[in-house]
Amino acid sequence: MEYFATSHGIPIHISDTKTGTKTIFLLHGYLETLYIFNEFADLLSKQGFRVISIDLPGHGLSGSDPSINKMQFCADTAYDVLKNICKIDSAIVAGHSFGGYVAQMLAITYPDIVEKLILLNSMFFVDTDAKKTEREREVSAILNFKLMALASLSIPKMYAPENIRKFDSKIEETIEICETHDPVGIVATIRGIMERDDIMHQLSHLTKQIVCFYGGKDVCTDKETIDRISSLLSNCTSYIIDGCGHNSFIEAPDIILKAIIE
Repeated sequence: MEYFATSHGIPIHISDTKTGTKTIFLLHGYLETLYIFNEFADLLSKQGFRVISIDLPGHGLSGSDPSINKMQFCADTAYDVLKNICKIDSAIVAGHSFGGYVAQMLAITYPDIVEKLILLNSMFFVDTDAKKTEREREVSAILNFKLMALASLSIPKMYAPENIRKFDSKIEETIEICETHDPVGIVATIRGIMERDDIMHQLSHLTKQIVCFYGGKDVCTDKETIDRISSLLSNCTSYIIDGCGHNSFIEAPDIILKAIIE
């Protein structure tokens, strides 16, 4: 079921299956909403999971800080939803891309509520100067009423080239849902992503299991970066899925589902 609750002064759009023997909390990526997980959530539900997802601050039908959605603010909101609204004491937390940044902050700030941490095509390192420049260009485009044009260009690139036709309807749906985003909220989120802190040291001391999935054709990641992550985080296991882009849970759901079950 879907409903709204207030957390930290803003409305949060929540989806909760309400039933299941184990809870998994899904956090979507940049320019996405909780609907990005529709098909994957159905697969998880059939395996007996209680599936909870939200529109993160600045996205979809949730509210936003008007100036900046810091990762700590997003993590505090996610914790409030799990602990106080959904009454969950412990959950598997899976974050896609930007949602992975929030999941990481949630794990180091509220470790007791994160049973295991799953990162779907998400990075650990802070933005380089070049990446910040790229994000500033996105901010400029959005403030000049080009959010939908940006979505139309960027979302198809999140898939491996050979998968674009296969998932054409999902791509179209994701782009269309961007109409629900408040441009001010998206810009506030970009600002939060740009200003996130280096938390590698804290993550390396987590006692939780961290599992990462990357696509072999993910335009946002290269093998050198993945190898660097493995060298810095001994508690992290990384998998590269061939023939997959930035949306591994859509392009190769059976592989992700099998790993979660195991």
